[in-house]
Parts: sequence; structure tokens; C-alpha cells
Amino acid sequence: MSNYVKFAEVYDVLMQDVPYNEYINWVKKYAPSEEYPLLLDVGCGTGTLTSKFHQEGYDVSGIDLSEEMLAIANDRAMKEGISIPFFQMSMDEIDGFQNYDVITIPIDSINYLQDEHSVQETFKRIYESLRKGGQLFFDVHSLYKMNEIFMESPFTYDDGNILYVWHTEEGEDEHSVYHQMTFFVKESNTEKFVRFDEEHYQRTFPIDFYKEWLYQSGFSKVEIYADFTDEDPDFESERIFFRAIK
Repeated sequence: MSNYVKFAEVYDVLMQDVPYNEYINWVKKYAPSEEYPLLLDVGCGTGTLTSKFHQEGYDVSGIDLSEEMLAIANDRAMKEGISIPFFQMSMDEIDGFQNYDVITIPIDSINYLQDEHSVQETFKRIYESLRKGGQLFFDVHSLYKMNEIFMESPFTYDDGNILYVWHTEEGEDEHSVYHQMTFFVKESNTEKFVRFDEEHYQRTFPIDFYKEWLYQSGFSKVEIYADFTDEDPDFESERIFFRAIK
């Protein structure tokens, strides 16, 4: 499994096509910063989205399991001249946060949890961290993406400075996948490329499972969307979005 030491260095380049602004707009639509100012970004990675939330007026904090990701997030905030507290912890061990207005788990971060108990524990702890009326926003890979699209590998990328070959194979658990990636990263001011390898494991669950676990955690309302739209998911939806209200 990856510890993100090298992956953190190339993460932002590989995520440059992620529609961060669409994610921001989704959250703002239902929880504008004027009414829901206190936001916790869970699985914040290198802090790109976290910083954008700050720019939109939210009083934001971030947590992530990876020390390397958080180091880059801290460096980003310092370069932008903003103060964002970051904390290292797993999302299913969230502790010490209370009365938050908004909590986000963006960009399929929750799919790195490998069993039902971890997902349920995450929802429980997030529920306890929100104020009454607070909202949870998160997205997951659909069953279709996990079982069909990811199985169409290999995928490749080459921008002249970073090259990768990405293989996938079905995981041991239902609706899971192993991501095996080989990277070649060009060293600064040389023509030399350095190779490193990454292995990631993700798992998703049927929509009804997530919905049931949210209600079991105490959430009073759950809304479900597909692919950055207000539409209901269908069989070929790739990314499923959840909004849950305490």
C-alpha cells in the first residue's frame, strides 16, 4: 500500500483536471459561507480544495492521514499567506471537532476505507462533529465506475515531466479495485527520470448502503446526485454525491 511519500509530490499535477470549482459551487449552493462558515475538509490531501474554501469565506480546517500530503498543504497555505489548521488523523478516528457547520469528504476519499465498519464509524464521528442543522457533503465512485470503467486499464499519462502507467485489477472485496501505478518523474534541470511505484486500494458500496448508514448515524435527511448535477444517478453515473443534514 502507498504511504504517499512520492505520490504527494506529483498529486497536484495528476489532479489538475478535477473540477474543484464545481465542488465549491455545490457546497455553496446548500451551505453558503455567510450562513455555514465553519468547515472541516476531511481527506484534504495537498489542500487545494481546502484553500479554495478559505478563499470563499469559510473558516476552514483540514485533516488527512498522510503526513506528506499535509506538509504540502501547509506549504501551500503559507505561500498563499493564509492560516489553515491541518491535523493528521484517519477519517474514521475523527475526534476533537464540535459544532461544525459543514464537513466535506471530497474526491472519492471515502473510497479508501476498506470495510463497512470504517465507513459507518466515519459517519458516526462526523455526525457528532456537526452542529444541529450542519451538513455533510461527500462523493464516491459508483459501482459502474469501480466494476466497469476501472477495469479498462491500462491508462497512461505523459506531459514531458511526469509519465505514468496505471494498471488496475479487481480487488478481493466486492466492488473494489487495486490501482498499480508506475511513475517516471523528471528531475529538475536534468534529463534524468526517477521511477517510483504506487499501489492503492479502493472500495465502494451500493448507494442504498451509504444512505442507510447515514440514517443509522442520526442524519435526518439525505439527498443523492450524480456527476456534479442535480440529477438522480443512473446505471452509468460515474460519481455519486451525497448531502446529509443533521
